[in-house]
Amino acid sequence: MTVTLDTDIKRLSGVGSASGAKLNKLGITTVGSLLYHFPRAYEFRGNVKTVASAEDGETAAFILTVTAPPTYAKTRSGLMLFKVPAGDGTGSCIVTFFNQAYIKNTLLTGSSYRFYGKVSRRGRHVELHSPVYEPYSESLLPLYPVYPATEGFGSSRINKLISLIIDRPDTVLPENLPDEVIEAEQLMSRTEAIRTIHHPCSLEAIAAAKRRLAFEELFGFALNARRQRKTEDALPRAEFHGCDCSEFRAAIGFEPTNAQKRVMNEIYADLTGKDNRSPMRRMVSGDVGSGKTVCAQFAAYVASENGYQTALMAPTEILARQHYEDCKKLFSALGKTVKLLVSDIPAKDKKDAYESISAGDCDLVIGTHALITEKVVFKNLGLVVCDEQHRFGVGQREALLKKGDGAHMLVMSATPIPRTLALVLFGDLDVSVIDEMPPGRREVRTAYRDEESRDKIYDFIKAQVKAGRQAYIVCPGIEETEDDGLIPLEALSADFSPESYNSQVKRRKAAVNYAETLSTEVFPELRVGYLHGKMKGAEKSAVMKAFERGELDILVSTTVIEVGINVPNASVMLVEDADVFGLSQLHQLRGRVGRGKYASYCILMANSPGQNAVSRLKIMEQENNGYKIAEFDLKQRGPGDFIRDNGEKIRQHGALKLRMAGALDDAKLLYSAFEWAEKYSKESV
Repeated sequence: MTVTLDTDIKRLSGVGSASGAKLNKLGITTVGSLLYHFPRAYEFRGNVKTVASAEDGETAAFILTVTAPPTYAKTRSGLMLFKVPAGDGTGSCIVTFFNQAYIKNTLLTGSSYRFYGKVSRRGRHVELHSPVYEPYSESLLPLYPVYPATEGFGSSRINKLISLIIDRPDTVLPENLPDEVIEAEQLMSRTEAIRTIHHPCSLEAIAAAKRRLAFEELFGFALNARRQRKTEDALPRAEFHGCDCSEFRAAIGFEPTNAQKRVMNEIYADLTGKDNRSPMRRMVSGDVGSGKTVCAQFAAYVASENGYQTALMAPTEILARQHYEDCKKLFSALGKTVKLLVSDIPAKDKKDAYESISAGDCDLVIGTHALITEKVVFKNLGLVVCDEQHRFGVGQREALLKKGDGAHMLVMSATPIPRTLALVLFGDLDVSVIDEMPPGRREVRTAYRDEESRDKIYDFIKAQVKAGRQAYIVCPGIEETEDDGLIPLEALSADFSPESYNSQVKRRKAAVNYAETLSTEVFPELRVGYLHGKMKGAEKSAVMKAFERGELDILVSTTVIEVGINVPNASVMLVEDADVFGLSQLHQLRGRVGRGKYASYCILMANSPGQNAVSRLKIMEQENNGYKIAEFDLKQRGPGDFIRDNGEKIRQHGALKLRMAGALDDAKLLYSAFEWAEKYSKESV
């Protein structure tokens, strides 16, 4: 059978309709989507240890020679236990298997194998429990792929299915990049990159494959962005006319910064300009506390003065409610109606909101994804505002835009992105940057500390709480897990060090476990809660409301609090394992404190970080300007932190996912990809 990228996955040998349905759940429908189903991580089997150096509880690889035939016995539970004596010259090891009688004929005395599994050590007695194994040869691949899988179709089965295609010598994938681009950028061929990402022969090879596939993603992303803009430029637009905005300026009660005035003028020109032929598509990027919301309120005011309704969509109910409280106060003073539409409101209020929106009695409706349901029918939607725009897919924004005829769109992002990078990543949007902070905004004092300062830091937090304040403690993980020996795809590079990576992973704090330790051992007299992204919406909302009401003294959290949380009484933040975060993300987190009238502090804790990490954390001590920090982060770590999903930090167009680009540490490659895309988009016009 001739196999192409478009071949239905169910036509492959050994798949069938039942297995095909399981693969479909993973988004695998064709051979092409199978080959682009990249490993989520790798078992690093090339970092071989000796029996003498084996540590209890670790997962590692060993080259062992079988020294005697296996022995076997039946356990009390009826399992057959097989024990294979083996060694490597530095010591002896017992390799155990359960109910695998075939190993009697597979593991041959005198032969050597590479075993990979979990170690159990008691003094000199070393055991490997149910490891994977393969006959040893110097050509064994050091990295073994582990895939996102589903029940009934595991990672190893996915690997075998992919191997059926890429191990064939006649497999050649059609190129999706121009030849001149591949040559100029010195990229791997598409075939070689796909083969390498699934079966890498070295760290250098996988780094080159990631580079090629990242470029491919970004090139496609940029082309899509340009096409999206051309399509939207041809759309009809809701016609706005000039209006008197003096009443709005008086109602806000403060003098906007020059940066805010500039952005408001840009929005006003987009909406009312006589020469404009297409709807506004503008992004407002601004640091935490720079005043983006008032710019969105200004746009909504102009829309209402022109007889149009505005929909403001926020990613969480917490943020939607905060917007509602702020906007209701302002717009009520202006004689305009604001409605809230989220899942957690009484049915009567929802019904009232639906009726008010469809009748045109509502000037501004604020909500979450509830805004795009069929029940929401606008009488005259003219403006869509999306806050924290990276949290929404393009499909969600378009679904909301379609509820109006030629509606304008304003998106807001609190992630400070260097302007040059923003113009690349948001090529289908006009970009406005608020690069000036309002007067009176408290500067958060930031300090990097190591483990020796822990007791003093805990005492400082206690003192803050005793003074009536509250504290955040941020962790990189949710729950502590056993070390499974897996290396995430994003972590691998040509100079990757397994030892350094594993030691870093082992010491990371996890929110749930750490909160328990803090509440029972460190702060038993204080009220400690925890928050993470895998909690149900109602649970998260309940915890945040408790913190907002002052019913919790300390909130232990993952980066879920990075945006949209406003608790003015919180005056101190402790970030554990700060060296594993990007600087821009640390700056976002830091923005959760310093929002009230109290002196505020951010403490960055890192235990034995490398010299580069120390210098990066020192930047956080010295600099509070988010854009300067972002520039430094871009130079030091590349654009990956602005792209990857801890939150899909850039717009995902259609089904295009930026998996490899999220691991990119080369800003030059990103700019090159977009320059080439710009050239080819113009040639295709």
